[in-house]
Amino acid sequence: MRLLLDTHVLIWWDQGDRLSAEAIAAIRQAEQVYVSAVTGWEIAIKKSIGRLETTRLVAEAVSESGFEELPVRLAHAAQVESLPWHHRDPFDRMLVAQSRAEGLTLVTRDAALDAYDVKLLKA
Repeated sequence: MRLLLDTHVLIWWDQGDRLSAEAIAAIRQAEQVYVSAVTGWEIAIKKSIGRLETTRLVAEAVSESGFEELPVRLAHAAQVESLPWHHRDPFDRMLVAQSRAEGLTLVTRDAALDAYDVKLLKA
């Protein structure tokens, strides 16, 4: 299985808490685990406005966990255009688009994403 982690999932993974046993096992056993550049962008924004504190840089967490960065491509942006407006969060919409375009399973606890035609694994 190839996975894409939602932003909160990366944070919880790095902190070692809140993830379900199923999600932890899936991440450990996955063929590949991706973290989107969108996640780095979202974390940077939240840190800059004081809504989030982290203990290390996103790039460090990704690298040290053995995950791979997924850049945002024009094909991903094109996918966003065809998404229904079930959810207004631009970061989550791009993660859904990337998951669809790359054939990835999105690991998330965000119930709003259930409305999309995308493979999900509950965190």
